[in-house]
Formats: sequence, C-alpha cells, structure tokens
Amino acid sequence: MSRLVMKFGGTSVADLFRIQNAARHVKREVEAGHQVAVVVSAMSGKTNELVGWCREASRLHDTREYDSIVASGEQVTAGLLSLALQKLGVDARSWLGWQIPILTDGAHGAARIVDINGDVLIERLEKGQVAVVAGFQGIGPDGRISTLGRGGSDTSAVAIAAAIGADRCDIYTDVDGVYTTDPRIVPGATRLDRVSFEEMLEMASLGAKVLQVRSVELAMVHGVRVFVRSSFADPDSELLVKSNTPPGTLICDEDEIVEQQVVTGIAYSRDEAQISLRDVADQPGIAASVFGPLADANINVDMIVQNVSEDGSTTDITFTVPSADYERSLEVLEAERDVIRYKNVQGSTDVVKVSVIGMGMRSHAGVAGGAFRAMADKGINIRAITTSEIKISILIDAAYTELAVRTLHSLYDLDCKQDS
Repeated sequence: MSRLVMKFGGTSVADLFRIQNAARHVKREVEAGHQVAVVVSAMSGKTNELVGWCREASRLHDTREYDSIVASGEQVTAGLLSLALQKLGVDARSWLGWQIPILTDGAHGAARIVDINGDVLIERLEKGQVAVVAGFQGIGPDGRISTLGRGGSDTSAVAIAAAIGADRCDIYTDVDGVYTTDPRIVPGATRLDRVSFEEMLEMASLGAKVLQVRSVELAMVHGVRVFVRSSFADPDSELLVKSNTPPGTLICDEDEIVEQQVVTGIAYSRDEAQISLRDVADQPGIAASVFGPLADANINVDMIVQNVSEDGSTTDITFTVPSADYERSLEVLEAERDVIRYKNVQGSTDVVKVSVIGMGMRSHAGVAGGAFRAMADKGINIRAITTSEIKISILIDAAYTELAVRTLHSLYDLDCKQDS
C-alpha cells in the first residue's frame, strides 16, 4: 500500500462543484488502496478578498492578525472537502496547520516551515482515514497562526509528503502538466513526461507558474517525487482508474530520466525592470556600494552587466530587479548617490527575461551560441545575459517576447517532442 499526498489549488476547489469533483479524485485513490492525505488551498479568489479586507480595515495592519484572517480561506475549503468525502462514504477529517502541528519561524505573512511531526497523521492514515489539511499555514514560535506566503499550499503539500514518508505528492491544478513553454504563445508546446528537480526549480524561478519555487526546493532537498496533473479530468474515467501512468508530469531525480534532452523548455518572465548606472568610478568597493544597500532593502538583484570605459577610469553597471521593486530601487540608489558617485541613472520596465533550460546543456557545447545567433537573425537586441550549467537567460525588449520564445522553441526542436 502506497502513501499519497494530493494537493488541490484554488481553481480546483473554486466552488462546491469543484470541491465535489476533488472529492471524487480522492475517493478514486482511496479505492485503489492508497493511504491519502490531502492539502487544499482557499477557494479561488477568496485569499485576495481576505487580503483586501485586511488592507481596508488597516493599511498598517498587524501581520499576526493578517495571518489569522487570510488563513481562514483554507480552513473553509478543508472542512467542505471533508464533508464532501464523508458524503461519498470516505472517512475523512479536516486538519488545520496548528493541529498537526506544522511549526514555522516567526516571519508572519512569509513564514518558513521549521518542522512537522507526521506521527499523528500517519496513525490516522494507517487506520484508513483521509486527512484533509489546510495548506498555506502553520503555527509560529509565539503560538499564533502563521502563513507561508502566496502559493504556500504547494510548500505545505511537499513538506507534509516528506514528513509522512509519502511515495508521491500529486499537485492537482488547472493544467495537465508541465509544458516545454507557454502553450498560449506556442500552440505546438508539448507536455513533458518527466522533469528533473533542478530543471523545474529553474523553470519555476524564471517564470513558469505551475509550481511555487519553495515547494520545488523542498521536494529536491527531501527527494519527494511530485506529479503535476489536472483536476479537471473526469475522476471516474477509465484512463485514470486503470492507468499506472495517467496524464501529467513527474518532477523527480535526474537519475529517473532515461533520455535527457539538451534543452527541456523555454521560460519567460515579464516581472523584470532594468536599471543602468552611468559613469561610475571603476575602483574597488563600488559594486558593494551599489548592491549592498539594495540587499539591505530586501531587493533581489538578478542579471548584472558591467562595461568598463576605454581608459579604465569609469564603468557602466546594468542590472535587473523585480518590476514591483523598480521605484524603490531608484529611491535607494538616489539616497546613496554621494557614495556611489554615478553620473546618471537610466531604467526601463518594458523588458522581459527569456530563458533556455535543460540538464543536457552540461554536456553539449554551442547551446548559447545558437540562441544568440537566432536572436540576431530575428533582429532582437540582447540587453543582458546570465548563464549557469543548465540555463541561459537573456533580457530583451518586451515587444519581442513572443517572437523570441517561438524562435527558441523551434531552434531546439521542442515542437517535435512527443509524449511517450
């Protein structure tokens, strides 16, 4: 008998009909002989509504009270799904984060999981009871409810899977797996059967919205196999009931992937802003004077390009930050102007980061060169470049996003991939 964690996101439990549909998915796995724990998000739109109420009540609200309010969305879903399961004849009980307990640090609103004792859940699962757990929440060191930040239910699901020794964590969402790129841009994008933890981590951090980044990190650290699948499929279809490999994408260790492609996928992120500091003195300590204050302001800097003048006396420093932090970054740099001593600052929010990702890039030369030539052939100017062992990211004007994604997708023959 295997042990599964099933996670349903907001669109999968958007209303009572969807909750009843989720219950049928759970019942199918129970009848197949699995021990099942379920993690749920709030119903679609509810968390935004609760956040809005908090801000309306007090713009400078107490984050502890904020957590208490926004965590209630998952509590409602957990209770409703438990009732739906009971109506189907499945023994089920809802659990809140503090009842397990899921212990977190004290960063209310963006807490990180410190520990989960899965003994009580395992005891209930072994007795045949389904545990329906409210995601996104835990209990902080102050004894109060804490939340894990937006998208935290994915993290809850993977953490619980690790705590109870689950064989797999199934993430049910509104798509049927991970694709080579966004199908809305490239209709020929294909679903991937398997993706390595490292590739999925890059894809999630570079713009793919299927999984939350922290959940992938946690899965990789604890070796939790994650299966992304659609909640909108008929729970009683013969394909799902009898198939050992239902439609979806398995996120797993690289060793489980027999045939490794050079490039796995193309991701893009519109959440980018570019800042350039002109005529900065080229001397030791300047980079620290630029990026130190930004780090102190909790602003993440990504791509960095530095161009030294011909005589070596000055340099231009170009970098990217999240678009939401653009104005705040300019304020920080203006406050440090006398220290940095730049001549002027230029910026743009009309940029996009496009990334090529693949484990096979480690052992194949020429992947980056091919991408740069393809961009040049299409007349696309590259503003900045960053690379790692398994990814190449380029910063381009936003107007060329779709052209760049389609060009790279075709360049690496991703249109020709077939599901096995």
